[in-house]
This record gives sequence, structure tokens and C-alpha cells, in this order.
Amino acid sequence: MLRIMITMENISNKPLSAIIVKVADRYWQRLNEAWPELPSTLSQQQSDELYRIMGLSDFVAEQLCRHPDWISPLFNGLLDNLERQSLDKEVHELLEACTSEDEVKLHLRRYRNQQMVRLAWRDFFGYVSLEDSLLDLSALSEALVIAGRDWLYTDMCKQLGTPCDSDGNPQPLLVLGMGKLGGRELNFSSDIDLIFTFPEHGETQGGRRSIANQQFFIRMGQRLVNLLHQVTVDGFVYRVDMRLRPYGESGPLVVSFSGLEDYYQEQGRDWERYAMVKARALGPWTAYSDELHSMLRPFVYRRYIDFSAIESLRKMKQLITQEVRRRQLTDNIKLGAGGIREVEFVIQSFQLIRGGREPSLRQQSLFAAIDTLYSLGQLEYLVVDELKQSYLLLRRVENLLQAIGDKQTQTLPDNGLDWYRLCHAMGMASEAELRTHIESAMSKIHRHFKDTVGGHDQDEITDLWTQDLWNVQEDDHAQSLIGEQAIEDPDLWPLLKQWRDTIAKRSIGPRGRDTLDKLMPWLLRELINFDSPSKAFAAVSKVLDQILTRTTYLELLYENPGARQQLVSLCQASPWIAEQLAKFPMLLDELIDPTQLYDTTSLDDYGSELRQYLLRVPEEDMEQQMEVLRQFKLSQQLKIAAADVTGVLPVSEVSEHLTLLAEAVIDQVVTQAWLQIISRHGVPGHLEDGDMGFAVIGYGKAGGLELGYGSDLDLVFLHNYSREIYPEHRETDGDRPIEIGHFYLKLAQRILHLFSTRTTSGELYEVDMRLRPSGSSGLLVSEIENFGQYQKEEAWTWEHQALVRARFMFGANELSSRFSQIRSQVIELERDKHTLAKEVRGMRLKMRDHLLKSAPDMFDLKQSEGGIADIEFIAQFLVLAYAHDHDELSTWSDNLRIFEALGELELLPLIDVQSLIQAYFFLRDESHRLALQHLPAQILKNKVEEHAHRVMDIYRRVLQS
Repeated sequence: MLRIMITMENISNKPLSAIIVKVADRYWQRLNEAWPELPSTLSQQQSDELYRIMGLSDFVAEQLCRHPDWISPLFNGLLDNLERQSLDKEVHELLEACTSEDEVKLHLRRYRNQQMVRLAWRDFFGYVSLEDSLLDLSALSEALVIAGRDWLYTDMCKQLGTPCDSDGNPQPLLVLGMGKLGGRELNFSSDIDLIFTFPEHGETQGGRRSIANQQFFIRMGQRLVNLLHQVTVDGFVYRVDMRLRPYGESGPLVVSFSGLEDYYQEQGRDWERYAMVKARALGPWTAYSDELHSMLRPFVYRRYIDFSAIESLRKMKQLITQEVRRRQLTDNIKLGAGGIREVEFVIQSFQLIRGGREPSLRQQSLFAAIDTLYSLGQLEYLVVDELKQSYLLLRRVENLLQAIGDKQTQTLPDNGLDWYRLCHAMGMASEAELRTHIESAMSKIHRHFKDTVGGHDQDEITDLWTQDLWNVQEDDHAQSLIGEQAIEDPDLWPLLKQWRDTIAKRSIGPRGRDTLDKLMPWLLRELINFDSPSKAFAAVSKVLDQILTRTTYLELLYENPGARQQLVSLCQASPWIAEQLAKFPMLLDELIDPTQLYDTTSLDDYGSELRQYLLRVPEEDMEQQMEVLRQFKLSQQLKIAAADVTGVLPVSEVSEHLTLLAEAVIDQVVTQAWLQIISRHGVPGHLEDGDMGFAVIGYGKAGGLELGYGSDLDLVFLHNYSREIYPEHRETDGDRPIEIGHFYLKLAQRILHLFSTRTTSGELYEVDMRLRPSGSSGLLVSEIENFGQYQKEEAWTWEHQALVRARFMFGANELSSRFSQIRSQVIELERDKHTLAKEVRGMRLKMRDHLLKSAPDMFDLKQSEGGIADIEFIAQFLVLAYAHDHDELSTWSDNLRIFEALGELELLPLIDVQSLIQAYFFLRDESHRLALQHLPAQILKNKVEEHAHRVMDIYRRVLQS
């Protein structure tokens, strides 16, 4: 690796390019207008240096034009070596006299910007090594976070009292710095990942009234995030990301030590172990810091040599590669092959594997860890040297890229000006020279990454007869090749030839054409394993049609035999899957590892899996967050469908998986919508910390845990705000307050927007709100007591039938309990059975007349006599008729457990219960099968006759018709 030595001498002597001079002139003029005395106060050398930096960094130039008084201090010592210990003292002194949060925000931002100008200046002129620069950036960040924390703690203790444990000892808020902040390797414009925690539960002492410690710290955490994150006229201090905390955005902002320990012992995931390698308690070290790190250590570092860490890291790297491919990221020096992240993976794989046995590896700094690995003999000198020098080059480029405009980017410039700036600061003659060094560095990193963490390369093409078949021109020759393999499929060659002739006219590009020619012989080899290769090829070709111009996906299929095999077998098994893969090629990533593909997510893990998925996208990038939500849903649906068609997942569990997937998505959608609305309008004043006062109720298939592949969501939104109960709270507490009822309306509208917006990956779910009180003419979100009153006094019988299938899907425990009470009270109302039967029968006839559209010899699985709807109506009638005397009937929302309860109560003969359950499972299974075949939900009547007759016999007896 070529060492790139940057010194003030070679930077200052190098002439500026014309494009940089033009920018420098513009800023220089602005600065002279703001500070006319400028020329007389600086030496010629100082003027030259100031002029240069203004051409190299828009951020530095903008800040100095706004604050010309910062220039003299820079030349009078600030550009010398930084005393890191002094930063904390300086910021605390600055905030000591502050009496309001606005003052604190002003001082923090101005101090941050002044120091960042200083650090960027030193970076561009090579005054310090990269390692020192990263240490300085980390020390600055730590000082700002801790000073903000300490000021808020003092301020809140004055207002609310001091949080104490049961013995009266004051409790502090500890801030865990994650990622590069924890490793003291923060880049110039990084966001900061934090986790807040406190030692022990208890209550505040000395305030007007006591509140729980957790409540105190949640309020403090919210204020601290706002203190750092909010954009004012002076910008922000840091973008703060809190999603690494237990349970992510849906979890409490602050948990106690015991809460952290319980979470990581019981639910901690591999990716959280990886994140915790760099976790470090910020600020002055205390006994609490020791306790926290000792508590987390067993989760991160196993006592044994843990080779499972490699597979975990490999999967994480695969996720990142997928993200790069899906977002079509190019020139990304962090996430791309051989990027910064791969160096981190190499080093941290050794730390996770051996850190349990080697205490010297338990450190946050990558530089320290790589040196330790060399001293332990785990890495050879050449590997260490190449990794370190390549890493230093990429991190320096990253730092300079970000210092140009104080923007968080790891993508090489797409414009000439920024390339000139980079080259000037790196001492390179041209973009081509710098690119050569970057590509060389990334090539070395990727080689060592594959050696350590692993990767798969496709074998070269051997002597395949399918190679000849793909290239052959004469029909006779092609047919003889196929005949020699004893393949009896007369349609295969005509279909293949027609497709080949069609794509010959497409603009694929040389790289794409070459990859396709290498891929097709392997793909054809997979196709001939099926009884009807032509049928399998017809399905696969529709996917290929969509990816012909996206060479990365052709390369994916070429390089991954497992992906090819799964593509062919799944497309052949299910036209629905084939269509999904054709519409959303990013799903091809899921086919790479068959063991992962068929290992469906555990029913209780969809929420945490989705949270991990969303962590790859910046919190503030809402467009990408929406896209990732859709990608997660699609990829999980594909896994469920793959396990379904191959029999890995019993059909009886398919709907439950699809429903709990939807529930996890609802959780994130509501959370994202909430964060968007409160950022603008603040939080309703009647709420406790961390509560939303909002609930989502699932009806129909969502309520009954019976969603199918294409199901929409029948939802109802509720909130808990009432003017009568909270007369002192009328508005939200933000900068742009609005009436609380209007706030919840906006929240509901935002949720529906997030669901319905069509991105590259389609719509998230179609949401049907017509089951809300008063239907389409009713309020979009109802106060929960008004909802209860409507159900008791105004709702029609069919609405009570719908309520039988309703289930609480999102919200706090208090709202859940209240909804359950209301639902039970309504369902358990005493009803005249004769009148009820007449109304239920009438509704069923209307539904059948309106919705049944099938040929005389076909049976509509849902609407025909004896179909799913009749079974559901039997269950709903019996629940509404007998729940008054048997309250256990109001417990369940799914048909299976309703029928089981009816049987146990002897309200329905066991033989009828068994008949209904068997018929229901048969009809549901057929519905899933047809959905995967992309066929209407209809079968020949003679296939279902026996089940349908039994259902209608029971229907007539139960509803007395």
C-alpha cells in the first residue's frame, strides 16, 4: 500500500485548480464584506491559507462568513494540537451560566461549529494524523453530549427532585456511546448512536411530588435528544439515533440496568452483540460505568471460542450487500465490497470469536484491536499492514468528503469540484489517480474479508451441454442435443429460441450480455431437472425479463448456485411467487441461502427482525424508511410462501405468520407516523411519558389471525383523549400546537399515507376503514368511550358480528384492557335469539347476492353455500346469542377457538364442531393453494360437496331457517 503523506508544505505549494479558485473568490468577497479590516490583520501566509480553506470546504467558508471573529483565534493557537481534556471543561463552563434550554442550544451549536471548523481546517491541511483527527472528533462529541446531559440533570432536579434508589442514593443517567463514537473513531459528519440507562429504580426526592426514576429519565432523555438533534438557525449539534436501544423505537427511551440485562439475556440478537462491541459509557468513569460494562460483557463475549460469530457477521454483511444492490448505491466506500464496514467486520469477527478468552481484545477501538490481533498472532503482519493502510485511506477520504459540506456521506463525488477538492487535500494529481488508490485499497480489504468472514465465488463453466444449447443456431442441432439427454419436452427449444431472439433486440449492454451468456447454461441445467422444463422456463423467463437491464441481479444468479436452484423450483411451484420475483427483483437476494429462505421467522420475532431491518436506513430518511418497510414485508411473505409451497410450514400456520408480520408492520408504521407528527406539533399534554394514547384494532382476517397473501387490512383507530376527563389539556405542547382531537386525526391520516403510498416496492397494505363507527361517513379515529357508546347504542347487528372478529393489534396496555372490556360488554349483551337469527340470515343473503359470481359447476370458497362465510356466520351468531350466559365466548376472535369453546360448553354438538373445523381448514387450505397458483378462489363443486352439505346442514339447524 502506498503511504500517502500529507503535509502543510505540499498542500500550500500546490496550485489551486480554476474551479476551486472560483469558489474561493466568492467566499473571500463575502468575508471581506463582513470584515473589511481582514487584510490588515493577517500575514500573507495566513491570508493564503484562509483563502485556500474557503475554496476547499463550503462548511468552513459558510461558518467563517457568519463568524469572522473565529479567524484570529484559529491563527493564535486553535490550529495547534487539541487538548482533548480541555473540551469537557470548556463546554461545562459555557453552560454553567445558562438559565434556559434555548441558551444551552445556542452555546452547544456555536461551540460545536467553531471546533468543527478548527478540525476540518487541520484535516484539509494535514496538520494531524487521521487517528488523531478521529480521536479529536470523538472527544468533542463526548464533551457536548455529557455537558448537555449534566446541565439537564441539574435543571430537572431543581424542578422535579433528585432520582434516588431505595437507600436515598442519587441515580445518574448513563449514556452509552455506540458505533464509532464508542470506539473513539467518529467521522466528521457522523450521526451518533446512543443508549440511555440508569442504575436502579426508585423515586425522586426533594421535588413537589415524587415521580418514578424511569419517568424522570425518560423526560430527561427526550430533552437531551432534542437538545442535540433539533435544527435551529445555528444548525444542530448531532443527529441522534436511539434505535439501538432495547426494542428500538417501540421500546422505552430509557431502561434501568436490570432492564438492559434482562433484555440482552433473554432477547439479545447477534447484531446487537456486534453493536455492543463498541459500546462505551461516555463521560467521567465511575463505579456505575464499571458495573454497566461488567453487566454487558457476558452478552458480548462468550466464555468459549465462539465461531458462530462468523456466520452472524456473514449474514449481516449479506444484508448490507442487499441494501447496496437494492438502493443501487455506487462508489460507496463504506458499504460497498471492500469498504470501511468490511474492515470492521474482519476485526470484530476476531473480537467476538476470541474476546471471551482474550481480555485484551475487549476494546472499542479498531486501531487498538487490530494491533492486539497482531501481537496475539491472530493476523500476520502483511494482513495487518494492508488492512490498516487501506482503512486509513478510506477513512481519510470519508472524513474529507464530509468536511466539504458537513454532510453525512460515504459516496464518492458526482461532480468535478468536489473531486478537485479531494485530490488537492489528498495530494493527488487527478481523480483517476485517487480512484486507483481507492480501488486498490478496497480490493485488498475485500480479499481479506473473504478470507476471514467468507464469501462464495461461482465455479467456472465446465463442459456443459447446455452451453451448446444456449449458443446453438440450427433447430435440428438443438433438438438433437435435447434428445441426447432423453428429455421429452417438444416445447422447450421453440420457447427458448423465441425468448433468445426477443432479448437479442434488448439493450442490455456488454457487461449484462456477457453475464447472461455465462448464467444461462447453468440456469438451463437447473430447468431440465423438472418434468416439464418448458413450463419451468416460461415462469423463470418472466423474472429474467425484468432483470435483464439490472446486471447486478444477473450476476447474483450467476454467482450463487443456491439462488438459481430456488428461483427455478419456486417459480415452477407457484406462479404467485414467480410474479412477486418479477415485480420486485430485490427479492432475489432472499434466494441466496436456502437454509435461511425456508427458516421462517419465529412468530414472536417479526417485530425485532423488522427493527433490525430498519436500522440500515437513516432515521430521518422517511422515503427510504417507507421503501424498507415494503421490502421487509415482501421478503418475509416470500419466505412464508416458499416454506408453504414446499411443505416446510404447515398450512395451518401460514395465516398466523402473515398476520403477525402485518402486526409488526403496523407497529412500525404507527411509530414512524407518531414521530413525524410530534416533531411538528409536540405531544398531547394528557399523556404520560412514552405513551401514545392511541390504538389500532384489527377486524376480519387481521382480527381472526387469518390473513392471506393478498389480504387487505380492516382497521379501526381509537384514542383515549376526552375533554371532559382532561379539561386542562386542550392542545399539544410543541412549537406549532394543535387541538388534541385534531392531532389524532392527523396521526391517523399519516398512518394511512404510510400504508398506501406506492414506492418502488409497491403499496405496503391496502387498508379498509369502513368498519369504523358510522362507516365511511364516520370519524377516522374515535375516542374509545365514544366507540363503546356507539357499539352499545347505535351499531347494527352486522357491526356486532364484525366485533366478534376484532382484536387489539397496537397500543398501550391501558387501552388494550379498556377495548377488551368494551368488546366483551357489547358481545355479552342479551339478545333475542329469534330476531338475531333473522338479522344474521338476512345479512348473509345480501352478501351472497352481492358477492357471489361463479359458474354453475364452480364453488366459490368464500361466498358459495357452505363456504367460509357461512362457517363464520355460524360462529358469530352463536357467540352473540350465548355470550350473555357464557362470558368465555367473548374471549376469542378466531373461528377455531370459538368453535372449540362452543363444543366445550355443549352449545354445539362435538360432531358439528369437528365438521365445521374440518371444512374450514379444507377451504382455507384450498384458498392458500389457489392464491399461490394465482388462480381465483374457486374449485369444482364435486371436490367440496361433502363439506358444503355438512356446513349448510349445521347452518340451517343453528339459524333455524
